[in-house]
Amino acid sequence: MMSLRHTAAGAALALAALTGAAPAHADALRTAPAVTAPAAVAALPVFTDGHGLTVLPGATEVHSPTDFTLTVTTKQLSGQHKIRVLLPAGYDAVPERRWPVTYFLHGGGGTVDDVAAAPALHSDSMITVVPDGGLKGWYADWQMQNTAEGAANWETFHLTQVVPFIDANLRTRTDRDHRAVVGLSMGGYGSLHYAEARPDLFGHVAALSGGIDFGMAQVRAAVLATELNLTGAWCAVSSSSSTSGSGKCTGYGPYVDSDAIFGSPYPVFNADRVWKAVDPAAPANLAKLSRTGITLYTGNNDVIDVHTAAASKTVKARLDQLGVPSRLVNYGNGASLAPGCNGGHNYGCWAPAFADYVPRLEAAFAAAG
Repeated sequence: MMSLRHTAAGAALALAALTGAAPAHADALRTAPAVTAPAAVAALPVFTDGHGLTVLPGATEVHSPTDFTLTVTTKQLSGQHKIRVLLPAGYDAVPERRWPVTYFLHGGGGTVDDVAAAPALHSDSMITVVPDGGLKGWYADWQMQNTAEGAANWETFHLTQVVPFIDANLRTRTDRDHRAVVGLSMGGYGSLHYAEARPDLFGHVAALSGGIDFGMAQVRAAVLATELNLTGAWCAVSSSSSTSGSGKCTGYGPYVDSDAIFGSPYPVFNADRVWKAVDPAAPANLAKLSRTGITLYTGNNDVIDVHTAAASKTVKARLDQLGVPSRLVNYGNGASLAPGCNGGHNYGCWAPAFADYVPRLEAAFAAAG
């Protein structure tokens, strides 16, 4: 039992960035600071409250006519939370047209604005929605609701509130063949888990450098590192020492109990039953993806992605054993993917990975009719 706690401490030196936020070099890819402009907001689609979400009036951030961020509240989560929406350029031009939707799940320590570091996700063939996933939400309904985070039902927020809210307010294609969920790092776990939990919603899934094998002690340790807010770990191994430009590592938010999200991580007397139940690599969960388009990306050239590569290899092998088609792109040191990719856990690799993936997804949407 102590060994896993020591592994969690070791995450301070190696694994906390498995839940990485956007690295410093991604800042140059971000859009200019948003402005809240009543005249510009008036031209945007009108969003009405519903499905448990209340839109804060006057809080919409406008990045461009096709890129804006709503702020909502919900009883499922404490505080206010953002949903960034990227519309195709032709959204207004053909008012009768409905569009496929892709949900992008950011990594730990990240925000909805991380999507600006992956320009391919702003596509003229689909709507992209980026819901807040929390600094360490792990796309889960937490086992403990009385921590410093307060109410933390992230999975319920995303799957039973955000998805129908978007469908009610935008002209979306609502069948699974025209809806995808993609994510990286912590969001890679979230995307694969959501696709397994709700195969009725998502017909396509992509996980980039994801913590997608809860059978690995290293991945469990990364979750514990976020719960314990090991900011020293984050700043030591991440290429980003600041998400705000202040030079201060913001970390993963307040300290919470190590059992807060998925319960006890220790495989003793089935104490880790929740971890096993939601493990994306579990064959019983992977079997739920039999009709889903599955793509995995990972490098293997730093102390983080060497573990995401192992996790991705395990998931691919089990999918093969189940006879479920999938695509794994292990770009190793990054040379085969893009000149700016070093094979590590960063947007220098994730941005070109999305540039490779999005045209394939667009083609799949088109083939679905």
